[in-house]
Amino acid sequence: MRWVTFDCFGTLVDSRHGLLTSAELIAPGQGARLLEAYNRHEHAVQAESPTLRYRHVMAETLSRACQEEKVELNEDDATVAAATLPYWPVFPEVGAELSTLRAAGWNLALLTNCDRDLIAETLRRLPVPFDAVVTAEDAGDYKPSNAHFEVFKRAHEPAAWVHVAQSYFHDMVPAHRLGIRRVWINRMGRRAPDETIIQKALPDLHGLLTAVRDG
Repeated sequence: MRWVTFDCFGTLVDSRHGLLTSAELIAPGQGARLLEAYNRHEHAVQAESPTLRYRHVMAETLSRACQEEKVELNEDDATVAAATLPYWPVFPEVGAELSTLRAAGWNLALLTNCDRDLIAETLRRLPVPFDAVVTAEDAGDYKPSNAHFEVFKRAHEPAAWVHVAQSYFHDMVPAHRLGIRRVWINRMGRRAPDETIIQKALPDLHGLLTAVRDG
């Protein structure tokens, strides 16, 4: 069976918009700097507690971001990201591009640093069904560890496998480490720290079937 696996947030769902909007809800006018601080702290929280539920990772990360930026955070407000996550917007090209992959005979899966209950809410908003999902709960760890990929491989033994993701750090690096074909969705227009890791790069999902098929 041929599989394309995806990261979800940042790749299919606009997590930057979602986190920025969430931060603005609790600290109007401070969202941009809280978002940057959030991104600096999230991996450390995950690495310190790899089995911590993602909703709690988000709450702790936001708390650390607010502390760093000296923004007052009410205890109840720390859960704002988990509360809004099911409503974060899907990128506009996702439906057409994933439908094209499915029509060409590829199975679709998500490998996500998320809780099962949260991704279940997001799946309701994604315009194309997925054949498999591996969460951080299933893997017992957070990417960039190999755990998501290993759980998926054991369960499905793909004959062909391409991993598609926006995060160089969380996804491209472990996929390269494991010898999995990969497509980098470079939505932020950034330069890869090591260009040799990148096999294919696209600015968004447009033309994904060609990148997957010809990789």
